[in-house]
Amino acid sequence: MKLRVSAALVALVLLTGCEPKAGAPAPLPIALNADAMGVFCGMNLMEHPGPKGQIITASRIDPFWFSSVRDTVAFTLMPDQPRDIRAIYVSDMARAPSWEQPGETNWIDAREAFFVIGSRRQGGMGAAEAVPFGERTAAEGFAAANGGQVVMLDQIPGDYVLGSEPSGTAGTPDDSGVRTN
Repeated sequence: MKLRVSAALVALVLLTGCEPKAGAPAPLPIALNADAMGVFCGMNLMEHPGPKGQIITASRIDPFWFSSVRDTVAFTLMPDQPRDIRAIYVSDMARAPSWEQPGETNWIDAREAFFVIGSRRQGGMGAAEAVPFGERTAAEGFAAANGGQVVMLDQIPGDYVLGSEPSGTAGTPDDSGVRTN
């Protein structure tokens, strides 16, 4: 009997050791590489221009890769996708070498990024993009040059990333939360 209880306790300790701890630091982003394939398109991320995204979950060793930030945000809103998200990283376009080469290691936490939505720039798959920046001033400068509005992650309208609006024409929420065009 003591052996069974001891074995059960050892198993419990080992299993709980695999669970992410509350308040544990988020895993670090993975450098963009030639093996990164987009979740939705199945294509190599390095073959597409514009900002990219990666989502790291507790139940998977490798990140989910996205050829656009729009797809990254959409993934978080889809009910059939994993909910054990530990980190969401997006390209900091203020530190990107260019639109065509958004960088391999300039990742920022999407929950802290400033996004420009509704700009004239299209993402890697030719759709409206949510262009991320690590600093508000960089996002505002991009919006001044390319149109659009600066928002935080939780302010990006679902229909903007889920595709119910034509490319680049999605309305944005006003102060009351109602979309305006």
